[in-house]
Amino acid sequence: MNFDPAVLKQITLIGTGFAVAFLAALWLSLIFWAFRDIRTRTRDNFMRVLAVVVVALLFLPGILIYMILRPARTLEEEYQHSLEEEALLQSIEDLAICPGCNRRVDAEWLACPSCHTRLKKKCEHCGKTIDLPWNLCPWCETPVTGMRKEAPVVLQSQEPEDLPRQKTLLDDDDFYSHP
Repeated sequence: MNFDPAVLKQITLIGTGFAVAFLAALWLSLIFWAFRDIRTRTRDNFMRVLAVVVVALLFLPGILIYMILRPARTLEEEYQHSLEEEALLQSIEDLAICPGCNRRVDAEWLACPSCHTRLKKKCEHCGKTIDLPWNLCPWCETPVTGMRKEAPVVLQSQEPEDLPRQKTLLDDDDFYSHP
């Protein structure tokens, strides 16, 4: 089998052209990928430019250097991680603390088992636990006994002179007579 040198030269030239086109497309796509990837990982413009320049100048070794030095997490992953940490801290802070001894207590406990401080009370009507300062059960709308139901109402039509005056110690005649 004899190959014509002109045909062999033509095949080699076409193969080389395809290889160069493939490497150029790979090089440009790696530059583009590095640019898009670094944008998702940092807001620092200097780092963005540096990553693209390293990949553009060094090609395959540049992409390896970039992969080693790039931030481990994307900005979205960092944001999600910070939200998880914040939620964890919030759940830790939401734990009930006894005002008497500062120990952790369960949110539904009526009293602290350590110092016996009263933490909550039970509604007499429905039996659910309610906070001590509440004067109305939020579940059954029953007023809690021992608490005022409403603030006293002062009628505006009554003038101070119309109201009966209570006698004070200074009004007593015996107060001034004793030395």
